Amino acid sequence: MTAPLPPAIADQLPDTRNLGVLLRVLLTANLVALLIALAAVPKFDAALARFVEDAALLEPALLLVMAALALLRDPLRRLPYRQGTLACVVLAALGALAVRAMLSPFYPAEPGQAWRAAGFAAVLAAGLLGYFRLRSRALSPLLTIARLQALQARIRPHFLFNSLNAVLSLIRGEPRKAERALEDLADLFRVFMAENLELSPLGREVELAGQYLGIEALRLGERLRVEWHTEKMPHDALIPPLTLQPLLENAVYHGIEPSISPGVITINIYRARDEVHVDIRNPYYREGGRHHAGNKMAMGNIRERLMLHFDAEASLKTTVGSDYYQVHITLPYTTGRDVRHARHAQSISGR
Repeated sequence: MTAPLPPAIADQLPDTRNLGVLLRVLLTANLVALLIALAAVPKFDAALARFVEDAALLEPALLLVMAALALLRDPLRRLPYRQGTLACVVLAALGALAVRAMLSPFYPAEPGQAWRAAGFAAVLAAGLLGYFRLRSRALSPLLTIARLQALQARIRPHFLFNSLNAVLSLIRGEPRKAERALEDLADLFRVFMAENLELSPLGREVELAGQYLGIEALRLGERLRVEWHTEKMPHDALIPPLTLQPLLENAVYHGIEPSISPGVITINIYRARDEVHVDIRNPYYREGGRHHAGNKMAMGNIRERLMLHFDAEASLKTTVGSDYYQVHITLPYTTGRDVRHARHAQSISGR
């Protein structure tokens, strides 16, 4: 019997303040204008000249509409999806009319030309919204969950085996410690087995990471030392679930286990302006050459989910030093308020 599929992800307007969204809009609009010029004029030089002339009207309209959509992002995303889409299309048409009216002294318009520009803007806006809708569905967690489950399957076997051995060694001598370890292990595997489709509070992810490191400390003892720097951490920031734990698992596996000497894993999480930074550093041993191969799956999965949720505004960078390996994640500071507003709008549209 096959497991039921997770619930469908409701449609939502794109984040018009997101850098990746803005770049895609700019590139697509200019590409469409260039193709129209090439189709209208047979010679390339003449078509290019027409495109430059059209751009004098296109670019101000684009900037005006994008600024308006960015300013009204939150109210628009609170609307049901269809109403929000219609509002965006209308704003695009009005923006084109406004720019055409403002520039009419410099670029006299033929009768009906302003309305043709408004129609072009409306069609382009509708097409772009359709593209972002399809893209969101293509990158939906419903499609990437298979890769996340593959990552979880890699985590469970050796971690479970090692953890149970560590707990067994404590049952007689320190039963309460063993009981707490089993409770932490149960919490971790509850998260591993969950669908993990939505963003998770950073504070909760740090708590789970601490539970994981606590279990690993049972078997590694003094060899594992952890330094937490979370004084400036925004607990309410939202990040993809199971982001920290796989990175810390790699840090333990490749940075602590290969040596009999104590090693330090340093975790620094802080907010700088409207960005959240997660920095993890662990010892690095060049002999053996296993580090990058071991990290490839976890890194690729986390990059994919960062792109899914935050597009070009999030990044994951790795640095290999002479004796350390460092992972640095940057993502926008997002709280649950926008998510609650989106859910409210989705519930209204579903009535």
